[in-house]
Amino acid sequence: MKQKKIKLSVLLLSIGISVQAQQATTTTGGDASGSGGTVAYSVGQVVYTTNTDASGTVSQGVQQAYEIFTVGIKETELNISLSVYPNPTADNLTLQIQDYNNEKLSYQLFDMQGKQLSNGQIVAQQTQINMNSLPTATYFVNVVNQENKKVQSFKIIKN
Repeated sequence: MKQKKIKLSVLLLSIGISVQAQQATTTTGGDASGSGGTVAYSVGQVVYTTNTDASGTVSQGVQQAYEIFTVGIKETELNISLSVYPNPTADNLTLQIQDYNNEKLSYQLFDMQGKQLSNGQIVAQQTQINMNSLPTATYFVNVVNQENKKVQSFKIIKN
């Protein structure tokens, strides 16, 4: 059996590398080290640069993804229809709620100066508000949810 000898030569290229420091205003950062080595990191840097030429591409800067989380409670809209009658009224005012599904609602009755005159829980589709003892004037009825946020407001005339 014949054997051929193949001569393998390796050409090593010497590449000159210049290092430039980056400057950035970051939120925080530091150095982390362990048995595998040391790394410097920064948090809050949101810009990176990509340099491309015929031999390849180099990216520098932030390459990490970041996520934004919304913290809080998602508010849901009530799917109800509110009305009051009769308006103007002389005695009692009826607060009517269509599609009432036991939402925790209450009403507040105010005068024109913003003084609260009465309040109460809404526990049915129709709620009576007694205005018999009040003088002739203009009033406001606010319907609020359990967090005391206004759902709807009505301007009422008492004659």
